[in-house]
This record gives sequence, C-alpha cells and structure tokens, in this order.
Amino acid sequence: MSALLRNTSSGIPLSFILKSELSNWQAKQPTFIQNWLNNTGFEKQGLALIPDSNSGELSQVICLMQSPNDFWAAGNLANTLPVGSYQIQGDDTFIEFVALGFVLGGYEFSEYKEKPTVKAELCIGDEQLYTRIKQQAEAIFLARDLVNTPAVDMMPQHLSQVMEDLASTHCGDFSQWIGDELLEQNYPTIHMVGRASENKPRLLDLKWGADDAPLITLVGKGVCFDSGGLDLKPSNGMRNMKKDMGGAAHVIALAQLIMAAKLPVRLRVLVPAVENAVSRNAFRPGDVVKTRKGIMVEIDNTDAEGRLVLCDALSEAQNDNPELIIDFATLTGACRVALGTELPGFFSTERDVANGIIDAGLSVNDPVWQLPLFEQYRGFLKSDVADMANSASTPFGGAITAALYLKEFVEPTTPWVHFDVMAWNLRALPGRPAGGEALGIRAVFNYLQNRFNH
Repeated sequence: MSALLRNTSSGIPLSFILKSELSNWQAKQPTFIQNWLNNTGFEKQGLALIPDSNSGELSQVICLMQSPNDFWAAGNLANTLPVGSYQIQGDDTFIEFVALGFVLGGYEFSEYKEKPTVKAELCIGDEQLYTRIKQQAEAIFLARDLVNTPAVDMMPQHLSQVMEDLASTHCGDFSQWIGDELLEQNYPTIHMVGRASENKPRLLDLKWGADDAPLITLVGKGVCFDSGGLDLKPSNGMRNMKKDMGGAAHVIALAQLIMAAKLPVRLRVLVPAVENAVSRNAFRPGDVVKTRKGIMVEIDNTDAEGRLVLCDALSEAQNDNPELIIDFATLTGACRVALGTELPGFFSTERDVANGIIDAGLSVNDPVWQLPLFEQYRGFLKSDVADMANSASTPFGGAITAALYLKEFVEPTTPWVHFDVMAWNLRALPGRPAGGEALGIRAVFNYLQNRFNH
C-alpha cells in the first residue's frame, strides 16, 4: 500500500469536474485546454491527460464525475494513469471523499504470482488526512489479503499468528485455547466442528485498551475452509470456501483500524478458528451437543457450522458484560439471495444502534442494510430431541433463522449486532477488485467514532 500513497504536497494536479458543470467549466479554460479536450474526446472518455503547451510533459489530469456522490470516482485511476505522483485538487473534505477509492483501486493480491507493482501514487499534503486514509486502506487491504490467501496458508494457526502480531503491534494482549483445551475450558461446539481437521481448532482472544473504557466485543467466524462436513458441499459450492473465514478477516481488520486510530474504547476480539473437514471423527447429522451456554443443540446439517462455532464465542463474549457485541460472519447464502453480494445485511437487537450504523455507513459511502429478527420464525429451529436444531426446517428466510439461532446465545440486556457478509467481490468495480473484500467495517468504525470519540 505504501507505493500508492505518500505524505507530500507535490504532485501532478488531479481535478474532478461534474459532468453537469463541464460546459461552464470548459468555457473558462485557456484556448489550448479547450481545444485539447475537444480533440481528445474528453466527454466520452471521462479522463484527460493534459500536457504542458511548451514542454509536452504531463501538466494536469482532468476526470469527470457523474454525480457529487460518486465516492468511487477515482477508483480506477491508480491503474489507468501513467506512473507518477498526483495530487487531488479541492478542499480536505473532497480529497478525503475520493482519495480512499484511489488507493483501494490499486490493491493487488500478489503473494503467489508476480505482478507489476509500479502504479500511480496519490500525494496527500495534510498529515492528519494522510493518516486517516492510510489507516482505512491498510485495514481493508488486510481483510482482502486474509480472505484471498489460500486455505493451505490460512488455517487456524495462521489466523492465530495474525492476531498475535496485531496485539504485539498495538500493545494488546493475546491468548488462545487449542484443540482439547477447548473441551477443558467448555467451548464444545468450536471443538466439535474443528476436531476432524489436522489443523487443530482454536478460540483466539485479543484484548486492548484502558480498563475503564467502554467495552466493545467483536466476534468473527473463522472457518478457514468449509467442506460442508459430512453434509458435503458440491464442488462448485466448495470452490471459494477459503473465504469462509471472512468474518474473522472483518473483525481483525476492524480491530486494527480501531487500535490504529486509538479510539477510547476497551476492545475484545474473539475468533473461533476451525476447518470443517471430513474424517472418521467428524461430527454427524443427528448428533446432539451441549453448548457453552448449556443449550442442547441437535445437528440437523453439518454445513451449518458457522453458527455452531459462533454460539460458544458469543457466550464467552457475555462474560465481561460488554456495552456492545458485534459479530461478522459469512453465514448464509440466503442473505446474498435477499440483498445480492455487494450489500451486507445485518441484524440488531437495538433500534438506535442499527439506525446509527446505517447512518454512519451512508455518510462514508459504506452502505449496509438491516434485516428483521422476526421471532415468528424461531419455531423453524425446533428439535424433537434437543432444545433446538442448528438448521431450520425450511429454506425460506434462511438469514433470519440463522440470526435467530445466534440470538439465543446473547443476553437480552446486551446490545448485539450480527453482520452476514459475502466478503468477496464477484465482479471488479472501481476501487473494488474481484476477490476478497471488506464490507461494512467502515460503517461500523464510523459509528463507533461518532459514539465514543467525544
């Protein structure tokens, strides 16, 4: 990322013009620029590289914006502009609005394949503005890298190292429970889901911040690869299941952003990290497990494993009486059917918190959408042999029934938010390459800033 962003006031001017204002703006320009724009088809292309009339060197860049709300107006520029240093023209508010898209558009995952690294770079003169953009970009790059990394190199032990390094960098504390320690410490569902893998299941725990600050607990689904278990996925459904730890990637990235910005909160991050594999000791449909909370759960489907590892982690999250619990998970295809892959859905037990996150997301162009915790569907989780089943008896409303399952493990007095995210771009868009993606973390970060940064 350092090759895309620099803290300096120098750079080729990069100006953005609203399409609706183009005629008026162009009429005020020198004759040379007017002729250049007319003869190079600027209005059709939307991007003009204007040379110096004497030296012929690039002197400025003009980019068309379709609307003043086009957050991703600069999203393709890191890859399309000639190699060089550029500086966005405008006030700090406008620069901050479009600069992040420029940097995010330059992201490439190159761990396993050598790719060109020299790109256009963005220069930001104001140090505080530069730092804010850098912190956000680094967090999103981290989430993308974690999701894009193949499962062979992103198993529970690898996630553990990422969180341990993050804690060390920001002077936090890290601990974990591994393998049979999960049974000894009463995390039975995490152990059950992960026990069939040679990569031992773990519960990862990061703590940071002052003891007297309000406690925010983040929980992330860390299923490093999901075969579906004995209810095996078809090959096309398994192909991208390296991304099933996308919830963990989101909370790790969000934690990095919170710690780097030094938000005045006490932070706890819990990641149940497992591989849902197939082996002679894999858990089975029809098995019954006593969860950490004491609720007896019948396994209806081994491919509904994410909610199983999350339920023990959510129970643990209650121990410190947090002010707010937020979980992220790549939990259901049903949420993608409802909202598509590019709009993350979330559920909340607190209307004010939900509205705050929605408003915070809109203000930073990171939209999220609330779905209902419709209690009438709780009956679909009924079991004849246990307190509840881990999967609903109907495919309809699958995101809601999954959320209602998780809600059983959160105390009614604790405000709770559950994000059901794709964590993956199926198509490339400006600023958002295909592959691993962070969805909703800027919305949540902005909400936490608004709420606690007094």
